[in-house]
Amino acid sequence: MKKNQFNKDVDALYEAILELKNIDECRAFFQDLCTYQELNAMSQRLHVAKMLYTHHVFTDIVAETGASTATISRVNRSIKNGEEGYRAVFERMGIHGEE
Repeated sequence: MKKNQFNKDVDALYEAILELKNIDECRAFFQDLCTYQELNAMSQRLHVAKMLYTHHVFTDIVAETGASTATISRVNRSIKNGEEGYRAVFERMGIHGEE
């Protein structure tokens, strides 16, 4: 897929997600869109991000989530140097952590 088409398809996905009105619609859409493994991986990364954001240590995160240290490191890099998407979501959810 060409980059320009990829960007259009990704934007279309984001627009579709923004049309969802509640958790039941989200659940139905993501269950149709994703495999069990994809949903599990995304939800695990969100759990890891929440724990990192609220200052948990790697060993606790591994124990609670089962995530690999590579996954935890990747999520940590996203929190520290990413687009601040995790921060935006956590703030809206009332989760406090990183400055």
